[in-house]
Amino acid sequence: MSATGFSLPNWQSAQIPRPVSLCGRTVTLEPLDANLHAADLWNRIQGHDGVWQWLFDGPFDTRSAFTADIQAKQAATDRIFYAVIPTGIGAAAGYASFMRMKPAHGVIEVGSILLAPVLQRTTAATEAMYLMARHVFEDLGYRRYEWKCNALNEPSRRAALRLGFTFEGIFRQHMVIKGRNRDTAWFAMLDSEWPARKDAFEAWLAPSNFDAEGRQRQQLRCHSSAGPASDL
Repeated sequence: MSATGFSLPNWQSAQIPRPVSLCGRTVTLEPLDANLHAADLWNRIQGHDGVWQWLFDGPFDTRSAFTADIQAKQAATDRIFYAVIPTGIGAAAGYASFMRMKPAHGVIEVGSILLAPVLQRTTAATEAMYLMARHVFEDLGYRRYEWKCNALNEPSRRAALRLGFTFEGIFRQHMVIKGRNRDTAWFAMLDSEWPARKDAFEAWLAPSNFDAEGRQRQQLRCHSSAGPASDL
């Protein structure tokens, strides 16, 4: 059967994500809350303005401005933000969101990912992305999980491939962000691809894949062209 226009006789709309906690071995995701998370996040990103380079917002000059932004994210209805809390730290060191949600079509995007330097290139960062993908496909019933980034953002593009997303193309002159043109690189993962991606994630995340110092024995290979290490 052609992949284009095939029938979906039993299709039902996916679910809108709810602010629930997602727990793993090395990380917990919990609904972003300014009262609980803003101070810890500010302390871990202050002085590291580079974390904002590819995001729509930031950097912020003051803690109060940053806290107000976290409050706005917490109150948003078109996006659901989660604080990323590594087990080894026990406090928020980043956040990520579900966004551009179209449950009638079964399409959802992961984005607005902020990782403090202490969280970058850690097992916890990768497991956070695994937990979100698993939630999308297994709990919420989505068909398509998207990842988009500035086409110039090579670490994000490598991360998408490493995490099992497939590159689908460039949307030229897609946005104007912080006064600059943005061409957008599009990636996606499908529900039919998730079982193999899940197996790769779980094999990589297994405690036996790490030595006593926490170094990986085998690389995560959700996608054969993932390239060099990314921030996730």
